[in-house]
Amino acid sequence: MKTLQQILNDKKHKELISIAPNRPVFDALVILAEYKIGALAVMEGDKLVGIFSERDYAREVVLQGRSSKTTQIQEVMTAKVIVGRPDDFVDSAMRMMSEKKFRHLPVVDGGKVLGMLSIGDLVKETIDDQQRAIQALESYIKG
Repeated sequence: MKTLQQILNDKKHKELISIAPNRPVFDALVILAEYKIGALAVMEGDKLVGIFSERDYAREVVLQGRSSKTTQIQEVMTAKVIVGRPDDFVDSAMRMMSEKKFRHLPVVDGGKVLGMLSIGDLVKETIDDQQRAIQALESYIKG
C-alpha cells in the first residue's frame, strides 16, 4: 500500500490549488470548475486556515440564501481541518475520512501543505493495489 506522499507524487496537478480567505465564494467556484475539483485549501500565506468545498457552498451559501459574489470564503469555509501526514498509508487515511465523513484531505508536513487528496484518489489507489495483488496471486498460481 502506498503512502499519501506517493499518491501526491502521482497526481496530475501537483501544485496546491488554493484560495485566500478574504476572496468571494464566486472566485472559489470558478477555480473549482476550472480544475474540475471539489475543494480548495484556504491559505493565509503559507498557513492552512480552512477548506472550502462544494458541500460548504451548498450548505452555507445556497441553503442560507447568501450571495456567492458578496460572501467571503472565511464566512463559510470549514475551519477545523483534519490533515494527513505524507508517511500515512492510504488505508488509514481512507478509514479516517470515512469515519469522520469528509472527502478532502490536506497532506501536511511540519506545517507545510504538500497537497490535497480526495476520497476518489484514495479509492483509485485501493483498487489499483487490489488489482496488483490479484495479478501477483494469479502469476504465482500459474507457476
